[in-house]
Amino acid sequence: MTAPVALTVGEPGGIGPEIAVAAWETLRGEDGAFFWIGDPSHLPAGSPAVEIDAPDDAAAVFGQALPVLRHDFAGPAEPGQAQPAHAQAVIDVIARAVDLARSGAASAVCTCPIHKKALIDGAGFAYPGHTEYLAALAGVDRVVMMLASDALRVVPTTIHIPLSDVPAVLTANLLEETLRITHAGLVRDFGIPEPRIAVAGLNPHAGEGGAMGHEDADLIEPVVQKLHDEQMLVFGPLPADTMFHAAARARYDAAVCMYHDQALIPIKTLDFDRGVNVTLGLPFIRTSPDHGTAFDIAGKGLANPSSLIEALRLAHRMARARGVSP
Repeated sequence: MTAPVALTVGEPGGIGPEIAVAAWETLRGEDGAFFWIGDPSHLPAGSPAVEIDAPDDAAAVFGQALPVLRHDFAGPAEPGQAQPAHAQAVIDVIARAVDLARSGAASAVCTCPIHKKALIDGAGFAYPGHTEYLAALAGVDRVVMMLASDALRVVPTTIHIPLSDVPAVLTANLLEETLRITHAGLVRDFGIPEPRIAVAGLNPHAGEGGAMGHEDADLIEPVVQKLHDEQMLVFGPLPADTMFHAAARARYDAAVCMYHDQALIPIKTLDFDRGVNVTLGLPFIRTSPDHGTAFDIAGKGLANPSSLIEALRLAHRMARARGVSP
C-alpha cells in the first residue's frame, strides 16, 4: 500500500480549491488516498473536509471527507483574484509537500496551478515557474517535462522559448540529456522495462536529406545512433507530421519532440481535458494538471477537474511503479 499523495493548494484565488474537492468526490471510492495542503477557509463553502494531523491519517478519513493538512494563510481567498499577500504561504506549501514526499510520508506531490506574477510581487519568487522551484528544492540541475495521457506521452526538448531561438538552443547535449531522463523515467515511474522512444525531426520531413535543413542529419541523428548503440530503443529523427496518428503511436511509448508546440499540439488535440504534466528527473514524483489558475471561472462552479483527477491517478500509478511506501 502506497502512502497518500500530497496535493498543494496552488493559487487559492484560482480554481485549485474547488477542483481539489471535485477530484475527491470522484476518487473517494478508488484505491489510493490524497490529502490537500492549504487553508481550510479557502475551500468552497460546505466542502466535505476534515483536518488531519499527519499524512498517515488521510486513508482512514478519505472515504468520508477530503483530508486537509492545515497550512494557514494571511487571510481569505477571493475567487478570481491573485493576492500577493498569499505568495509566501503558496511557496511554503510546495516546499512542505516536497519535504513530505522526500521523507516518505507522501508517495508523490501533485501541484495545483500557481500564479507566478503574484509570487514575484508578494514574495520575490526567483524561479521561472513551478518546475524550476521543485528542481531547486531537490538540488537537481536538469529535469524534463512530459505531458501524458492514455492516448500519448510527449516530451518537448526545448520548452518556453520563441520558435526562432530553437535551433540555437537545441544542442546534442540537451537532446541526449532529455532522452536519457525520459528513458529512465519510463523505466522507473511507468514500469516499462524497455521503453520505445520516437524522436521527432526539427524540420519538415525530418530535413528530407538536407533539402529542408541540416539539423536532423547533423545533430539529431548522431545522438539517436549513440543511444541506439547503447541498446536503448530510440529511433528517429522522424517526420513529425506522420508521428501521431493511431498506428504510429502504437509503435512507441513516448515521443520526444524538438519544441513546445510540436509536442503539445498532438496531445492537446487527442486528449485536451485529461493531459497530465509530469516532471521527470526529480528524486520524488511530481504530477500536475495541464492548465492554469483559470481566474475567469474561479468560484463559479464551472471548473473541469478531469486533468487533476488524472494527475492524482497517475501519481499513484507512478508511486506503485517506484515502490514508494510509508
